[in-house]
Amino acid sequence: MTREGSPFKGTMTIALKEAADHMTGARMHLIMLLVMLTAIGAVYGAIGRIAETTAEDPFLFLKLLTVSREPLPSFVAFLGFLLPLVAIALGFDAVNGEYARRTMSRLLAQPIYRDAVLFGKFLGALIVIAIALLTLWLMITGLGILFLGLPPSAADLVRGTAYLAATLAYAGVWLALAIAFSTLIRSPATSALAALSVWLVLTMFWGMVAPLIAGALAPIDPLNPMTVVTQFETQQAIARLSPEKLYGEVAAVLLNPAARSVGPLFFDQVEGAIAGAPLPTMQSLIIVWPQLSGMVAAMILLFTLAYVVFQRQEIRA
Repeated sequence: MTREGSPFKGTMTIALKEAADHMTGARMHLIMLLVMLTAIGAVYGAIGRIAETTAEDPFLFLKLLTVSREPLPSFVAFLGFLLPLVAIALGFDAVNGEYARRTMSRLLAQPIYRDAVLFGKFLGALIVIAIALLTLWLMITGLGILFLGLPPSAADLVRGTAYLAATLAYAGVWLALAIAFSTLIRSPATSALAALSVWLVLTMFWGMVAPLIAGALAPIDPLNPMTVVTQFETQQAIARLSPEKLYGEVAAVLLNPAARSVGPLFFDQVEGAIAGAPLPTMQSLIIVWPQLSGMVAAMILLFTLAYVVFQRQEIRA
């Protein structure tokens, strides 16, 4: 039997409904309050540090995101740590929550396909995250204008926009992971714990695990100096299995125009370059293009897993 009509009919209706539910829910309000308070604290500390140490800088607004003042980390570090929690909170019960409330059969009784349901739930949560990120960016820009007395330059805006897009892709990876667990596991509490466990391993412990795995896969031979390079490259490849590592490398290059590499600098990368000279935004994007592609690929892979499992599930009234 062939399906009639577009399988995505009703996707935006479900997406907007999901976004409205998230925006009006107490869960989202509490999470965003936490994120905004920590972001304001990080930016306020950065403004104080910039006022003390920076005289003139053509990329002054970018330093609001990367400069930190003890004991607070930078805004980028805060966002890299808290944004996965926001995405997991929005997606851990996207599918199994409908089963728990016994509303999935009534939802699919409408003239829509399962494709539209899953895509709508993913897009709805992603819209909420995009609105939250845009709000944070505008708030930081306003604080920068208020305390620094300068508007952001065009280069700041272009790099900031590219950073926002990369941050949204980073959040999409964790959102797709949460929805995948929500599809695989029928209990919302268990799916939340599973997603948080993966986040904890990849964010907190993967940096310690990667050197151990690299040492086992590519041991160093004292008689062959090239094995040191091989082990380092293997360690970098294993570490980049973590979205947090990819996001950190993207942020470091996009928000620091003088950065010319995500790893060690070699002579051919700096030959003929003026020390401290900023790279054009397009060149910085080319440097981090593999990391951006990796995050998008991980998001698509995880969502595809959720899609295949959801299509095969038996749904009873």
